[in-house]
Amino acid sequence: MTRAKALMDRGDGRFELAGDLVFENAARVLEEGDAAFRGQPRADVDLARVGRVDSAGLALLLEWSVAAREAGRVVSYRNLPSGVSALAGISDVSELLDATASAG
Repeated sequence: MTRAKALMDRGDGRFELAGDLVFENAARVLEEGDAAFRGQPRADVDLARVGRVDSAGLALLLEWSVAAREAGRVVSYRNLPSGVSALAGISDVSELLDATASAG
């Protein structure tokens, strides 16, 4: 398994995540994102280098979106892995990601 690396800050509200986004690391990545996004009006997260995603990874992305909305901020996702889209469809939460997702 490829472990998700720390969320990388690319400056100007741009972030990148690489590796797998799974149960084993979702809590750690959630905390890193919460800290990194705090005080940012907008965070654009590129997921092009994310490999495997399970339901915990999907929950993490949804949590970032909901927390941002509640704080009057925006989190958008670029290059969503197909696994995320499939899980979101099965879980009937696609619209929560569609509102913030953009194509690469």
